[in-house]
Amino acid sequence: MDFADTPTEAEFRAEVRAWLTANAERREPGMVFKSKYGSDDLVDQAKVWQAKKHEAGFSGITMPKKFGGRGGSAMEQVIYNQEEAEFVAPRGVYEIGLGMCIPTMLTYATKAQKSRYAPPALKGEEIWCQLFSEPSAGSDVAGLRTRSTRDGDDWVINGQKIWTSGAHFCDYGIIVTRSDPNAPKHKGLTFFFLDMKSPGIEVKRIKQISGTSNFNEVFFTDVRVPDSQRLGKVGEGWRVSITTLMNERLAVGQVPAPDFDEIFQLSRTLELEDGPAINNAQVRENLAKWYVEMQGLKLTKFRTISALSQGETPGPESSITKVVSASKRQEIAMFGVDLMESGGVIIDDAMQPMQGMFQEAALSSAGSRIAGGTDEILRNIIAERVLGLPQDIRVDKEVAFSDVPTGES
Repeated sequence: MDFADTPTEAEFRAEVRAWLTANAERREPGMVFKSKYGSDDLVDQAKVWQAKKHEAGFSGITMPKKFGGRGGSAMEQVIYNQEEAEFVAPRGVYEIGLGMCIPTMLTYATKAQKSRYAPPALKGEEIWCQLFSEPSAGSDVAGLRTRSTRDGDDWVINGQKIWTSGAHFCDYGIIVTRSDPNAPKHKGLTFFFLDMKSPGIEVKRIKQISGTSNFNEVFFTDVRVPDSQRLGKVGEGWRVSITTLMNERLAVGQVPAPDFDEIFQLSRTLELEDGPAINNAQVRENLAKWYVEMQGLKLTKFRTISALSQGETPGPESSITKVVSASKRQEIAMFGVDLMESGGVIIDDAMQPMQGMFQEAALSSAGSRIAGGTDEILRNIIAERVLGLPQDIRVDKEVAFSDVPTGES
């Protein structure tokens, strides 16, 4: 692995850092963007930030210039993400659309569709969501039951999606449906993009235990979608879905704070009965563990970055980043709350260290171990595709989906 930027990469990093310094506040441990994730206020501020990024040439860095992108390398996108993470900026609005949906559109949509939908998305004028998970199909996306039925030049969609991030403020979405229930579950799927304001679409926000409400249930009742909005061939929706999911693995690999820097700072400032928390043996043991994990993740990311820098495509080892960092965040959050003793149960940004970061993370971090692939699914990917271990036995692999046993049968 080569840890150093090339001269061209170093020049780009300097350009990004100079622009961010002039347009955003540098983030110190414990600092977060002031708006609550998923709030209308956050969406408005994210639109302003996205427009600024686009004007400066930092939106869609790897996407073609003719669609409003920069036409740069994957390594340049990594460098920008690294630098922006050091600043306080609105996040959680455009990541799915620009990280998963638009790349899928650029792979499968027509030239006219790419020209129509990519530029407004990169400018921040239109927001996209991903409609995959269902009540009976979470980690096993191919177990989905939302039906699409051909009707002349249209398809009629009926069913339900759940845990759809940002659906309540999105303009468009990509969706995978079951078009042939008599085919094996991975072979009877068809993929579309659609207008989220289409008749028959109902979006219901889900109130989360953390107090935020960014996830949604989305119901489809006789929603008509033109066949011209189909992405990929009929029955090959799984192939299109894999394109989206591979982009998702990279997009969700980094989980938000608190991380080592935040728990280290908290340990330095809190007083326990026997003195400063940083002097406590148990605290120091945990800090050492999380520091080692942080360094291991850093080196794993360097492996991916090194591959990108050399023009290679990163492999499934990127799953390691997410499976480790998500559980680490949950452990750190719970430990931070415990350090505050009885005061840790109070959820008030003004009364808690670091704007209540540890309290919020204690409530939301369990979800990080599900979103973008559960711990179990990611461990299977690592075991099978990185370590070369035998695959799990899949008894329903070649069985018609309509014949797969369910809880109702």
